[in-house]
Amino acid sequence: MAKVVRVAAHGGPDVLTLEDVAVPAPGANEVTIEHKAIGLNYIDTYFRTGLYPAPSMPFTPGNEGAGIVRAIGSAVTGLKPGDRVAYVGTLGAYAEIRNIPASALVKIPAKVSFETAAAMMLKGLTAEYLLFRTFKVKKGHTVLIHAAAGGTGTLLVQWAKSLGATVIGTVGSPDKAKLAKKYGAHHVINYNSEDFAARVKEITKGGLCDVVYDGVGKATFPASLDCLKPFGTFVSFGNASGSVEAFDIGLLAKKGSLYATRPTLFTHIGNPQTYAAMARRLFGAVAKGTLTVPIDQRFPLAKVADAHRALEGRKTTGSTVLIP
Repeated sequence: MAKVVRVAAHGGPDVLTLEDVAVPAPGANEVTIEHKAIGLNYIDTYFRTGLYPAPSMPFTPGNEGAGIVRAIGSAVTGLKPGDRVAYVGTLGAYAEIRNIPASALVKIPAKVSFETAAAMMLKGLTAEYLLFRTFKVKKGHTVLIHAAAGGTGTLLVQWAKSLGATVIGTVGSPDKAKLAKKYGAHHVINYNSEDFAARVKEITKGGLCDVVYDGVGKATFPASLDCLKPFGTFVSFGNASGSVEAFDIGLLAKKGSLYATRPTLFTHIGNPQTYAAMARRLFGAVAKGTLTVPIDQRFPLAKVADAHRALEGRKTTGSTVLIP
């Protein structure tokens, strides 16, 4: 038997319940993994509330984890019991033990801990596709990163700076401003006390930004568009404050022939070769010290509801992991 978190009805954190579940032998193309750490992400709250539909009810939330292979299916190659592995994109991570398709797994390099791997797969691979695939950040670019002290934000800040960009970050408190600075933001704006669009214009002396990376959503739109220079790119990749509502596409023309996109990690990692290449780049950046993965909160799996409350209450910084 394994402890597994289940959601039987959409709602607040209280719908997360811990149950004992029997884990069957893995299928032919599956692997049984014993989790050592599980990543907590804002997308988990979307599945819990029903903003993102789960394939069935009840379901087990969670999209990333790291642990040890305990058994493999008859058709699995390239993995064996005892291997250290991590994954992202396969719902069902909030569990001590689970079965998962072997194709979802990547091996963890020896220098990377289970907690680091679990904390960085979704956020780190998100940063990878945003910086290298959605808009290719290069030396000389000016980038605006909303929620720059969050889990994805701190990775975006570090990586964008290493690529030679000027990094402007927005945050919601003085303490988070210090964190964004710590991880390399050249300029930090508190959007709860300042007009961030006006401050961007001031900081850039009217030059504005090449790209805005926005995981906040409703609260920062459409002001994010006012931060972009002509032909700039608005990248919406999350909805922490609610979804961006439908808008007249002509607004992009009025604001300077802007580009707007709403990419997802899951589209990118749907291609196994792309997934593997993204993971190699991410693990390489961590191994070289380009990226530090801050794990600022740890919760026992049994306290998952408290973890969700902290996340939604904007009381977390960096990454958070659940420990089975």
